[in-house]
Amino acid sequence: MTDEARQGRQIIPLKDGWKFTRHALEEADPLRGYQVHLDDSGWETVRVPHDWAIAGPFHEDHDVHVNSVMEDGIKDHITHVGRTGALPIVGMGWYRQHLKIPKMWEGRRITVEFDGVMSNSTVYMNGVSCGSWPYGYTSFVFDLTDHVIYGEDNVLAVQVCSLPSASRWYPGAGIYRQVRLVIKESLHVNPWGTYITTPEVTEQGAAINIRTSVSSTGAQPALAQLVTQLLDPSGHMCAEDTIIEQISGQAELEQHLYVEHPELWCTEHPRLYRAVSMLLLNGEEVDRYETPFGIRSISFDAQEGFQLNGKRLKLKGVCLHHDLGPLGAAVHVRAMERQLELMQAMGCNAIRMSHNPPAPELLDLCDEMGLLVIDEAFDEWGEGKVQNGYHRLFQDWAEKDLRAMITRDRNHPSIIMWSIGNEMREQRLESGASTTAFLTAIAHDADPTRPVTAGFSMSDDAIANGLAAAVDIPGWNYKPHRYEEYHRQHPDWIMYGSETASTVSSRGVYHLPAVKEIPMEPKRDLQASSYDLSAPPWGTTPDQEFMAQDDLPYMLGEFVWTGFDYLGEPTPYRTEWPSRSSYFGIVDLCGFPKDRYYLYQSQWSTKPMLHLLPHWNWEGEEGRPIPVVCYTTYPAAELFLNGQSLGIRHKSPASLPERYRLRWDAVPYEPGVLSVIAYDKDGSQVMTHEVHTAGAPARVLLEADRTVIQADGEDLSFITVSIVDEQGKLCPHADHNVSFLLQGPGEIAAVDNGDPTSIIPFSARDMQAFHGKCLVIVRSRAGEGGNAVILAEVPSLQSGRLDIACHI
Repeated sequence: MTDEARQGRQIIPLKDGWKFTRHALEEADPLRGYQVHLDDSGWETVRVPHDWAIAGPFHEDHDVHVNSVMEDGIKDHITHVGRTGALPIVGMGWYRQHLKIPKMWEGRRITVEFDGVMSNSTVYMNGVSCGSWPYGYTSFVFDLTDHVIYGEDNVLAVQVCSLPSASRWYPGAGIYRQVRLVIKESLHVNPWGTYITTPEVTEQGAAINIRTSVSSTGAQPALAQLVTQLLDPSGHMCAEDTIIEQISGQAELEQHLYVEHPELWCTEHPRLYRAVSMLLLNGEEVDRYETPFGIRSISFDAQEGFQLNGKRLKLKGVCLHHDLGPLGAAVHVRAMERQLELMQAMGCNAIRMSHNPPAPELLDLCDEMGLLVIDEAFDEWGEGKVQNGYHRLFQDWAEKDLRAMITRDRNHPSIIMWSIGNEMREQRLESGASTTAFLTAIAHDADPTRPVTAGFSMSDDAIANGLAAAVDIPGWNYKPHRYEEYHRQHPDWIMYGSETASTVSSRGVYHLPAVKEIPMEPKRDLQASSYDLSAPPWGTTPDQEFMAQDDLPYMLGEFVWTGFDYLGEPTPYRTEWPSRSSYFGIVDLCGFPKDRYYLYQSQWSTKPMLHLLPHWNWEGEEGRPIPVVCYTTYPAAELFLNGQSLGIRHKSPASLPERYRLRWDAVPYEPGVLSVIAYDKDGSQVMTHEVHTAGAPARVLLEADRTVIQADGEDLSFITVSIVDEQGKLCPHADHNVSFLLQGPGEIAAVDNGDPTSIIPFSARDMQAFHGKCLVIVRSRAGEGGNAVILAEVPSLQSGRLDIACHI
């Protein structure tokens, strides 16, 4: 930090140079990490965002919970061995940052903004508490001004207390989102201080209303001039307004602007405008605050569903937890972007943030990429699901947290609904309606432009006790067989599938026989079959929800549980070690699509596609009947084995699963080539796909999602590692241990293989292949350009090598 004077707003990211230590909750705290003169030279130096738990190791004792869990149909006490991912999340952590505060900042306001700290955080400046915020998913800001010593070393300290039994999934631990100092003049726009709405939108013009929250902390009232300019997606000014007002303390200034022939934000063309708010005092600019926003209209109808800019649009959504697999909960923008890219390529157009406020960067990406969003506040209200869950905070913090979420996020055009909760235990209580109404009223007050929703799992109870009627749009979790009934009973209700399917599968695993099952008895391998027929008691196959959404036009759409596998909740193997992450994902923890990905793509995407499963390496099973399945956008396909036709299959609109899958139930195995030809409606051949029997493993193949990354210390390259035969065909049973070495600029950020039972730490430098594949993630180093060389070695196989260019 330099002593160079700067006027107006100055934002300083606090990323590098944090000192960190942690210890067990049971220990007394001898450190008193807030003390200014504490010797922290022996502490670990970390970069924020930082998740202290993701490096591991995995251990079954890290998160053994005995809870009376009511969600997911479970009512008795169960020991959940991998409930929160079997990683060391519990403990007391201290972070310290040494700051030189220049004397020329005296008289200005100095604040610190946290996008999220997991959890129960307290912030100190020079030994004095500046405030606490217990909910780990909320963004918050504290004023440091009165505790700063100008011209000297200052100590910003953050205490984090992560309790046991505080989450139903892996929450991460520590300062896992961005932190920044914000230095402002006494007259300034407040944090998240703009609120932009578009009450009238047509192709000819759009009315833009902007309310700006402003503070003046000086001794005398300030005659402030607020100039707001709107910049179009090309950066040209398209509207401007000025307002002058005397301000003492806080004030809200309202402006009305008009944009002719606006470029509308939509999923195909997510065009973004910017509002530039400039505060002037005596003709001199003292603050500048920029707000991205979109011009679009949304509407919901009980008969016609959802409309964006007056055009009907079915929600093809997924639920996403906030962890980034082997990278943990720490924010990595490129990792989030990659997740969204994979979802969009599948045909997904909407994300439900499950079950908490997301990192703001994720919402920025949804704005930029054209994904619709349900922004969600809570997984618990006053009735708890886990011992130290949000119910402990609800009475004192629910309104603060809900308002904080909406105030921060309300300018994102991607957000179409506010969700106030998920599968709340209050569903079964007569008092639940009053709590629902209380939270709905807060959301309406904070932003009346979007409807309020919640995810109801106990739908009959939610209806009988008045919760469903207390929100604008009830969401049904796992109820495709009840949609018609609810619509008949409540024809004026707008409805959608807030959580659907919960199908479970493991990439590359095919259990025989391929039958629809609820895997209650543990499979020997603790895996779930990728024939996509398995679901827990409350779930369904994807096909059942597809049929309901296709046949019932009044349904808004669905949000599948889940887009990606996530750490924790290892359903269906809740009590079996070492199962430690979910099987629900359409994509595994590495980001490798499972077969189910192509089933959704065949239904959701407009891109022609053809996918065949399973693999065709069944050594020792010669002659055994193997079920073969085809997912395709086309109505019919013909299967061949080594050139011999095994018949044409047609999709059948009248039955499941034939409505969405083409099946050959008993193909006698013989090595060779399994191929399929897709036929269009007129019977013409339009697409082919082949699956080959792979030979013996011969070499390691490395393929990067990007071979050029920015040398900023944050950019990532995701490298798929495959064990292949001499012809380059994937060996689907390969489980070799792969060792990694990085030469040159950059570092190995994490490794993984997508196996929900693997207990090799993500921080290791080797990884066992899981059904032929694993992943290594390379991260650049700030300011270090050049070529990074990643080597992947397996004894007896040809090594893999890949160059990653790091550009400054």
